[in-house]
Amino acid sequence: MRKMFPLIALLHHLSAVYSDSHSLRYYHTGVSAPGSGIPEFSSSGYVDDQEIVNYNSVSRRMLPRAEWMKKEEPEYWETQTQRSKGNEAVYRYNVKILMERFNQTVGFHSIQLMEGCELDDDGSIKGWNQYRYDGGEFIALDTQTWTYTATMSQALITTQRWNSPEEREGERKRNYVENVCIDWLKKYVENGREELERRVQPTVKVSGQHKDGTLMLHCQVYGFHPRHVDVKWMKNGVDDVPTYETTHVLPNPDGTYQIRVSADVMPGEDDSYSCYVDHSSLGAPLNIVWEQRSSWVTPVVVAVVVAALLVAAVVGFLLYRSKYQYSAIFTPPDTCCAQEKLGAKPFRSP
Repeated sequence: MRKMFPLIALLHHLSAVYSDSHSLRYYHTGVSAPGSGIPEFSSSGYVDDQEIVNYNSVSRRMLPRAEWMKKEEPEYWETQTQRSKGNEAVYRYNVKILMERFNQTVGFHSIQLMEGCELDDDGSIKGWNQYRYDGGEFIALDTQTWTYTATMSQALITTQRWNSPEEREGERKRNYVENVCIDWLKKYVENGREELERRVQPTVKVSGQHKDGTLMLHCQVYGFHPRHVDVKWMKNGVDDVPTYETTHVLPNPDGTYQIRVSADVMPGEDDSYSCYVDHSSLGAPLNIVWEQRSSWVTPVVVAVVVAALLVAAVVGFLLYRSKYQYSAIFTPPDTCCAQEKLGAKPFRSP
């Protein structure tokens, strides 16, 4: 089975609460057996969750994926292309090394790296440098100590070397995160600000489902941009309700996003529940109240509709009967078949 690290999960593995921040991430993947549309090496760059650049071993060129990235000069693309070609050779070598460590000689195997940085609106900086092999965690950079941690025994030889006083790879990555990466992130955000920071207000829909004595509440928030949003259920307008399930923030085809937050509650007669939504496009947070329908409403409505239909049927029958009796008594001459002679057709659904 081909095991590859789920890049989409990396992009969206965040909580339901987001701050106004921007991130720059790169995803690099090398495989042992390219084919079926999977190149031997690929590299993609993302600002927030928008892909901005891509390189693979088929095109062998770093290419823009966002329209605003085309503002970069030819020198930029040439430099990035040459750097990616170098990474391609490194990943080809690393795949072979890891296959040897795992005593593997054939089959599909992959090594993947996610690296990057995030700049919060308060000026704080976060960084990532995480490796996976065949979909499992392999090596990760601890950004508190700026040292590498092995999550597989086969990674120990690498982490020992990278953490040694001679190499101090973690300190080099710290400089990359806090300086190089952040500088590039600021430049990209400035170039793509119109797209990255456009504001689209969310649409909110709430629903509830009774099951086994409990009430499952769902809050669907969709059509918003940017991606950062705060969604939660509240009881009586003040108390937070523990979240039962939260989906990842997912992209829509039009570039906006959606998320669903669910809560499992024991409803009381006087309790009210509302979905709280806060987003940068809103002047003030939304509180959408879920209105419970009384249990007698549905049968009463059905009974009224049935009664109305019965009355209409009786009235229709009486009118038809009286009309039939009248036409049997008097039929105007030469007009009974006028409709057919004129070629007209009775009004009916096609």
